[in-house]
Amino acid sequence: MPDPATHDLDDGRDETPAERADRNWSEVLQELRVMQTGTQILTGFLLALAFQPAFRDLSNGQRLVYLILIVLSALSAIVALAPVALHRVLFRRRAKEVVVAYGHAALVTSLVTVAILLVGVVGFVFDVVVGDAASWIAIAMLLAVLATLWLIAPAVIRARHFARSPR
Repeated sequence: MPDPATHDLDDGRDETPAERADRNWSEVLQELRVMQTGTQILTGFLLALAFQPAFRDLSNGQRLVYLILIVLSALSAIVALAPVALHRVLFRRRAKEVVVAYGHAALVTSLVTVAILLVGVVGFVFDVVVGDAASWIAIAMLLAVLATLWLIAPAVIRARHFARSPR
């Protein structure tokens, strides 16, 4: 069975390490763009909530959850933008491979943050609109879907791919 850590380097493409780093950086940027749009919309929604008249009716616990969600929203944006900031600092320093590795780590971290944020926002809305019990049910269901689509399915697909791959 091939070593997954080096498998990406031997993908049949005829490219130099610099070309590979450029291609990988483009892929990181595209993934950042996909995540950024949804996170920005969600952040705007959260920020607007505080200025609604019904916000005064929230319990102290709900306000705390709201503030945690605001922090997670800002944190997800900061982490997702970190690779771009590093790229600016290291621009023309021949460090693209370092930028790509940093971008990968930041994207994984941002995905975890966004997952927590999405589940938290839905749980918060369910808590405010329907109640505590419905909130926990919605959270559990979303966590199950998230685990299936983001962890289990990719692991199964990856295992099947490497089992069939002659390399």
